[in-house]
Amino acid sequence: MAGPYIRKARMQDVKAIHKLLMECSGQGLLLPRPLNQLYGHLREFFVVDPDDGSPIVGCCGLAIAWDNLAEVRSLAVDERMRGAGFGRKLVDACLSEAVTLGIYKVFTLTYQDNFFRKMGFVEVTKDTLPQKVWADCINCPKFPECDEIAMQIEL
Repeated sequence: MAGPYIRKARMQDVKAIHKLLMECSGQGLLLPRPLNQLYGHLREFFVVDPDDGSPIVGCCGLAIAWDNLAEVRSLAVDERMRGAGFGRKLVDACLSEAVTLGIYKVFTLTYQDNFFRKMGFVEVTKDTLPQKVWADCINCPKFPECDEIAMQIEL
């Protein structure tokens, strides 16, 4: 066993991803996502596999939003694993996939702006992301009073 590593999510990870997102949502770190939505978006996710047979301990998704725009979303790391660099590795995996897909502008809506700032993201106004607002945000319980911070990086 080599220890935790980053890999693409698999079907058997969905319930663990949901559990992790719900725990982090309960801590006010991100917004929750319904389990049924995760099944349909499984291919967006990278996970941290502990490599010991136990459930995943981190996740992050890259969602294509528009022609040359993608979103890093649902970044969550188990409380016991925070500070070990897995959040950065998950976001790096998403950014690498964006470049592979030919997408060079990536945004996030976050409460963790300092983390993303350290990774090179800069704060932008939400009105620069109109496709996002109408695609996902319209269904959010906080819409239109969003309190997340919009941030973007150009790769």
